[in-house]
Amino acid sequence: MVDNPRPQVEEINIGQEMRTSFLDYAMSVIVARALPDVRDGMKPVHRRILYAMNDLGIQADKSYKKSARIVGDVLGKYHPHGDSSVYEAMVRMAQDFSYRYMLVDGHGNFGSVDGDPAAAMRYTEARMSKISMELLRDINKDTIDYQDNYDGSEREPKVLPARFPNLLVNGASGIAVGMATNIPPHQLGETIDAILAVSKNPDITIDELMEEHIYGPDFPTAGQILGRSGIRKAFETGRGSITIRAKVEIEEHNNGKSTILVSELPYQVNKAKLIEKIADLARDKKIEGITDLRDESDRNGMRIVIELRRDANANVVLNNLYKQTSLQTSFGVNMLALVDGQPKVLNLKQCLVHYLDHQKVVIKRRTAFELRKAEARAHILEGLRIALDHIDEIITLIRQSNTAEIAREGLISRFELSEKQAQAILDMRLQRLTGLEREKIEDEYQELLKLIAELKAVLADEERVLEIIREELTEIKDRFNDERRTEIVIGGADFFEDEDLIPEENIVITLTQKGYIKRLPSSTYRVQRRGGRGIQGMGTNDDDFVEHLVSCSTHDTVLFFSNKGKVYKAKGYEVPEFSRTAKGIPIINMLEVEKDEWINAVITVNEFKDDWYLFFTTKHGISKRTTLSQFANIRKGGLIALNLRDDDELISVRLTDGTKHIMIGTQNGYLIRFEEDQIRSMGRTAAGVKGISLRGDDRVVSMEIIEDGYHVLNVTENGYGKRTPAEDYRITNRGGKGILTSNVTDKTGKIVAVKAVTGEEDIMIMTVSGVLIRMPVEGISVTGRNTQGVRLIRIQEEERVATVARVETEPEELAEVIEGDINQEVIDLDPDPEQPTEGEE
Repeated sequence: MVDNPRPQVEEINIGQEMRTSFLDYAMSVIVARALPDVRDGMKPVHRRILYAMNDLGIQADKSYKKSARIVGDVLGKYHPHGDSSVYEAMVRMAQDFSYRYMLVDGHGNFGSVDGDPAAAMRYTEARMSKISMELLRDINKDTIDYQDNYDGSEREPKVLPARFPNLLVNGASGIAVGMATNIPPHQLGETIDAILAVSKNPDITIDELMEEHIYGPDFPTAGQILGRSGIRKAFETGRGSITIRAKVEIEEHNNGKSTILVSELPYQVNKAKLIEKIADLARDKKIEGITDLRDESDRNGMRIVIELRRDANANVVLNNLYKQTSLQTSFGVNMLALVDGQPKVLNLKQCLVHYLDHQKVVIKRRTAFELRKAEARAHILEGLRIALDHIDEIITLIRQSNTAEIAREGLISRFELSEKQAQAILDMRLQRLTGLEREKIEDEYQELLKLIAELKAVLADEERVLEIIREELTEIKDRFNDERRTEIVIGGADFFEDEDLIPEENIVITLTQKGYIKRLPSSTYRVQRRGGRGIQGMGTNDDDFVEHLVSCSTHDTVLFFSNKGKVYKAKGYEVPEFSRTAKGIPIINMLEVEKDEWINAVITVNEFKDDWYLFFTTKHGISKRTTLSQFANIRKGGLIALNLRDDDELISVRLTDGTKHIMIGTQNGYLIRFEEDQIRSMGRTAAGVKGISLRGDDRVVSMEIIEDGYHVLNVTENGYGKRTPAEDYRITNRGGKGILTSNVTDKTGKIVAVKAVTGEEDIMIMTVSGVLIRMPVEGISVTGRNTQGVRLIRIQEEERVATVARVETEPEELAEVIEGDINQEVIDLDPDPEQPTEGEE
């Protein structure tokens, strides 16, 4: 009895095996499935579909064939995967909203921009499109290499000749293992022009290409690209983000109503889902003012109709739609493609150069193929010419030969012919012996000699190769070029590009109590003397008023602090610019603030430094100090700046260097001054400590940085104000009740703002109705702590001051001083300022 041999067991490290197996799988996905080749811009499945259609003879000038037949041929010969992967790829190649230049001419239901799926492959028919035949042109002239299919029974091309730059023209998208590609489509004529430019000037820069030839992506669904900074970054680095917006028109009607008409959508946006989203937002009151929503699209084009209420601002509704729906999207460019079988991120010029190099190889291989063919034919014709010169002797030799083999050997030995020449003579028909045929052979031979010389000259001179590429690309451009569809919009009131392209200038940003924000140049306002009537600074509703006004640069970072203690960030240039009397746009179009949240403090920052601090004070007198660097990275949805206690809210935030004195003023006229280091630096989410102890129903209205040599400026709600030297306010410990800074009466009204000023700046005072006056601080009288002050602005009954802001004086504006109605009345309630008043500590 023979024992069974022991099974052969190989011990392996499971970790190593997992790494090896997964790497093999990853490389298979990367190279053989998900990423396009830089030369023809195709993934294997697309290449196999077109090659199979060409092999089946389903070309643009032939009749349509069932899609199932094409899919079956691709599966059986080249693509051993599911049928849906092949059919879905073919469907996309036939959709005019997916491909900029369709590679498959589909007949039947191939889906819609509403997301409707294509009909089953047994119902639809297809054939190659005219332009896709250019991808396979000359494929039978040894222009590309072939490889075995999955089972070795067939041969398939490794790459297509691709007589136009398909990678850039139609783009590509795919997700591999650990990497992904997302290349946008481009306009054919622009792309070819760029290749021609590179062929003529290899040192051309990407800036020059963008300026004169290829301006940016061109999507099949058209739309608008906002700005060129995203395009420039993508072209220069291979990665970038491009903002795409629908093409929209606002139609005004005689009855005062407005209609928003959408005629083009961003690339890859599902129209039906977009309309459903807009309807949901309107129903949930997240976007107000929409009364009707219709899809009137037909075979003549797209048309989405959004009707608005009479009192709705169409621009505000549209901005909300841009923010909350896919009427505005971002296309993340990642120009990753296979170069010599390896994935690489390419910039624009590299894509063009790789394609041009591929075309050089194609043209050289085609020329070499045609040269071999011409030389082979010339070789045959040389034998025929010899035969015609010795026709009688050849006929005798053939007649005397018992077999064709003997005749062939006799011709070879007698006339020194090659085997192919001898066979051609044996195969020659008798009609070739006529004089006309003899002449044709001679003419053909002479033409072939010229062609051979021409082909050899091409192979010997790369410039000749480039000339052929230029001619053939130009011919393709002339045949298939069309107009650019996607418009590139530079600038705009609600869109700005990166900071390098924005001029730096001084601006004023205003924010109303209802949340309307805008910016305008500081020079919009002329300087007036105090007591003037002011100019209309902003249009507001009856129940709205300006709450925040800051002066900064377009390049500064603006931090918005909400009543809930959250902070949001924007650049100065990102705030939309409007006219002096315009209301602005809702801040929810800029920042993701919640419904029950409003902005309670606005400051500007040039640079986020570790040794600088943000000092916070709340309505209940709680203060906190946090390093500025903790606020450098603020996400789009905002960040918690401090945790608030019950019923408290943030009042003021100031930027400090850690060595300042802080003053906190209340609406009943009390003020405390202390050194900021009395409050230690805390974490971003800390609640803080007591900065001032409040009396009764008093509340904090301002927190400022104060230094010796400064003045304390008080402004009341009835338009009175005064300056008091900072030295009049002694330094105490934090948490005290403060000392009297102004005598609050019915005439003056409560304190609206307490500002630290030097006398060299201007102030802007704005009332609840939007009337604004700008005046130099040096024109405001310096008085004691307990005076009411002088009238700064005349206000009407039931009017009051809403906000006060400092503005740095610009010398060129001082020439435009307007004399106002000056009231210098000073009511001094404490003739002896050295004597303390009641309540002073």
